[in-house]
Amino acid sequence: MQGDFLINIKSIYNQFTKTEKKVADFILQDPKKVLFMSITDLAEACHVGDTTVFRFCKTMELKGYQEFKMMLSLSINDTEGETEQYSGDISVKDDLPTVAQKVLNTNVHALTETYSLLDYKNVEETICLFRKAKRIYFFGVGASLLTAMKAMNKFLRIEPKVYCLQDSHMQAMAASTMGPEDVAVVFSYSGATKDTIQIAENAEKGHAKIVCITRFVKSPLTAHADITLLSGANEGPLQGGSTSAEISQLFLIDILYMEYYRRYFDTCSKFNKITSESVIEKLY
Repeated sequence: MQGDFLINIKSIYNQFTKTEKKVADFILQDPKKVLFMSITDLAEACHVGDTTVFRFCKTMELKGYQEFKMMLSLSINDTEGETEQYSGDISVKDDLPTVAQKVLNTNVHALTETYSLLDYKNVEETICLFRKAKRIYFFGVGASLLTAMKAMNKFLRIEPKVYCLQDSHMQAMAASTMGPEDVAVVFSYSGATKDTIQIAENAEKGHAKIVCITRFVKSPLTAHADITLLSGANEGPLQGGSTSAEISQLFLIDILYMEYYRRYFDTCSKFNKITSESVIEKLY
């Protein structure tokens, strides 16, 4: 999909230098305007030099500015049919129906973008790691802890070797006891949370396999990952724990869960029956 080009800019945003981010911000804000700008026009609009724009293109693994404009044009054409009426941030002037529509579009876009970033090879490798693992730990802090707990709760229905600890100190200790037969699934939107990075470092020392579910391709966290699965939600600095970010991560968990269940149906259905019967008396 050529429309993935704009998504790719977002997914590697944290790899850009400070001046390159100025270029990325301008492009993402008004990509159609950029199509008709020379490299000098874009540089002046971003208050940077021509070389910064060229470096931005190189970071995007493009040969130069002309290839960048071609890819941008194809991306815009692919997304031309998308509605813009209810896009953007919620304003204090919005009425309730508009707020509802914007929230819906934000969440739908997060799911669509996550789907477009899906690497099936990485998903399959993660499923194989889960199957071979002696223990599977789901790790996360803050809002990501809630996602980790939901992931554990889901997999516990079909697989008894899953765990999730809520205290960050206990998470660090558990990670330090992991070995080559264990898998650590680490949730972090930014990939730059100190506690989460420490968990990954501890797990890495024991040669455990590490799966990261995060927003950016490269970050301090993904440097320790064996497998990285990308979520597509955009979360600003004042939007920590946004629902769209959680939804995109849970979408990936749902895919892993359903594929794991499908592949190992006989054993998973057996455990699903046992766990379902264990709580039947708690339901009316």
